[in-house]
Amino acid sequence: MTDLTPLFPRQKVPGLSVPLAGGGTFDLADEKPGNFTLVVFYRGLHCPICKAQLLDLQSKIEAFESRGVSVIAISSDDAERAERTQEAWHLDKLRVGYGLDLKKAREWGLFISSGRGKTSAGIEEPARFSEPGLFLVRPDGTLYFSSVQTMPFARPALADILGAVDFVLKADYPARGEIESL
Repeated sequence: MTDLTPLFPRQKVPGLSVPLAGGGTFDLADEKPGNFTLVVFYRGLHCPICKAQLLDLQSKIEAFESRGVSVIAISSDDAERAERTQEAWHLDKLRVGYGLDLKKAREWGLFISSGRGKTSAGIEEPARFSEPGLFLVRPDGTLYFSSVQTMPFARPALADILGAVDFVLKADYPARGEIESL
């Protein structure tokens, strides 16, 4: 059996605090966005698909912020790998969190994989790491939207997330998927 439990919209998400590449700490409880915090969990430095996603995310930082959305990307990488990620991928606008404990990743409903050697990017995978997830969290700490994956492929398009935020804010659309038991 597994300890993986899904998070439900309209309920509080687990606490989340991680150090940031370049210094400082991200603590979800301290975020004060106008509308949402976008938490993007990525696999780590070894993942070329993560690189493409985070570069796209960085290019859209201002668009998210103009909609009242604060943004963070987090992995279970250590400090050295997170610093390399930020530098090598030129992520000068994006907050990059690291050191995500895998038990905390599970609390967020993320899947965990074991390393399988070097990736196509030529970088060794960690022994264990979390698979991708994307979460929109309201300022009150409740989940609005989530997408959790077992594989690195076919992630939600960030342009679609921006469009969804526009619709949600205009229509005051409620978080869906909140029913726990039938």
